[in-house]
Amino acid sequence: MMAGDGLLVRVRPRLGRMSRMQVLGLCDAALRHGNGHIDLTNRAGLQIRGVKERDHGELVQALAALGLVNPDASREAAAPVILTPDWMPDDASDMIARALLDRMGELPPLPPKVGIAIDAGPAPALAHSPADFRIERSEHGELILRAEGRDKGMATSVEKAVDNLIALAHWFVRSGGVKAGRMARHTALLPHPASHIPAGSRSPSAVIEFCPGRFHGVPFGRIEADALRGLMDRAHHVRLTPWRGIILEGDDGPSDGPAGPLLSADACPGAPACPQASVGTRDLAARLAPFASDLHVSGCAKGCARPGPAATVLTGRNGCFDLAFNARAGSPPARSGLDPQQLFTLFGAS
Repeated sequence: MMAGDGLLVRVRPRLGRMSRMQVLGLCDAALRHGNGHIDLTNRAGLQIRGVKERDHGELVQALAALGLVNPDASREAAAPVILTPDWMPDDASDMIARALLDRMGELPPLPPKVGIAIDAGPAPALAHSPADFRIERSEHGELILRAEGRDKGMATSVEKAVDNLIALAHWFVRSGGVKAGRMARHTALLPHPASHIPAGSRSPSAVIEFCPGRFHGVPFGRIEADALRGLMDRAHHVRLTPWRGIILEGDDGPSDGPAGPLLSADACPGAPACPQASVGTRDLAARLAPFASDLHVSGCAKGCARPGPAATVLTGRNGCFDLAFNARAGSPPARSGLDPQQLFTLFGAS
């Protein structure tokens, strides 16, 4: 899709994992066909930014040659699948995800933002990542399929999970879910009894502890292609996470803390990258993050970086900022018309 700095091209590697060769090839493609900026998404994917329209086809061909996109556009457009980052070969998450990816053609056409979470570890790790269909564990350890927005799920198994998920996706379409757009907004009665309560969720820190490699945090989810290439000196594979960071398999150095101020703060690209924004965002957010807990800086009232509420939210409007607390971007402000220096003084960051 078009952004302020050119086309934005999304890449969803199979199982959220890339080899060193794939990473280096992607970095080369991002520099050759884009502006070298790469975003990590909250669905454990990538976005190559700044692509010129005339270069789009050649970029897709390069990514397809690397095995990072499906040459079949209809298959590539299927609902994104996010996998818990600490999956291991042949565990439940891995087996279910591979089976589902091989059968994506059996899913019905779904609304653009609908996604699937395969989260079959000891407890859900992706509870705060966007998804509409979730395969996870119950409080008693059973495998369950849960529709987003419902507090209970139906029992399933590794062998039946994909069949059950595909059937639920077809029910979603038949019962009017496309009009609702997302499962959480779809109020139709589920076609199966749901009686199993999911287990309490695991924190990113707890998940990263069991990931096979070093966690490298990426503030605001933006990394330069040259910087990513430089991280591959010791890593043989990369796993993507939904927590603004990557797992460098083979690198045994110390991991970053996923709850640090810069990794916890949200900020959209802002001006001039986004034509909707009237203010710069990320330099301001980086300076304020240590002083303002649970910070969200949005270039406009759309709040793309965080649709939900934040303890401290700054919304750009006419070149200045509105300040609100425990609110979403665009909510009625406590103070209006603030410039960056006023904000630095207000939060003690000057």
